Formats: sequence, structure tokens, C-alpha cells
Amino acid sequence: QVQLVESGGGLVQPGGSLTLSCAASGNDFRSNTMGWFRQAPGKQRELVAVISPSGNANLPDSVKGRFTISRDNAKSTVYLQMNSLKPEDTAVYYCHAQYYIYYARKESWGQGTQVTVSS
Repeated sequence: QVQLVESGGGLVQPGGSLTLSCAASGNDFRSNTMGWFRQAPGKQRELVAVISPSGNANLPDSVKGRFTISRDNAKSTVYLQMNSLKPEDTAVYYCHAQYYIYYARKESWGQGTQVTVSS
């Protein structure tokens, strides 16, 4: 089982920036597809960004151009750089890992970190 620990959340003013980190342990990080999801109060959890083992990234239009996902395989860490933050970005952000154990697809979630965008 992969363990994920997020850090970097907090309170930021509109237009500000924040970087989230997620440290993984428990398997060969290089083979994981890593992602960030968020969930605002009263809303469903939604995908924010995903990065493949080869480094290909995909982000929805709602954050494209403002958010960047990256990974450091040497540190087993995935990052979410968030710029030009808006109040509607306020949510709990969760790190996600998708991986395989003997051809069975598995997934793990972090505990979540709160991001609040407010003046």
C-alpha cells in the first residue's frame, strides 16, 4: 500500500500563489500515476491535475494556465504549483496515486490539505 502525505496548504489572498507537496512511500514512485483532486463544501471531489509516470500532465480547463503539476522521482514527491488563485479554488486538496500490484490496479489517497483563498 502506498502512503501519501500532503503539505503546503493554507490561507492565501486572491491572485496569490501556493505550492502543495505530496510525499509518497511504499513502492517504486516512478511507476505511479500521480494526481491532485479537490473537494469544496457541498460539492463532489474533482480532478485538478494528473501526471503520468513519463511526466505527461493533464489539467482541466478550470485550472489550465494557472496550475502546474510536476514530479521529482528522486524525492518520490509530486507538486502542485497554484498561481492566480481565486476564491472558487477554496477546497480540501487530496493527493492521489494509481499503481499496480501484480497487474491489479490500486489507488491511495492522502489525508487532504485545506486551501483557502480569501481576502
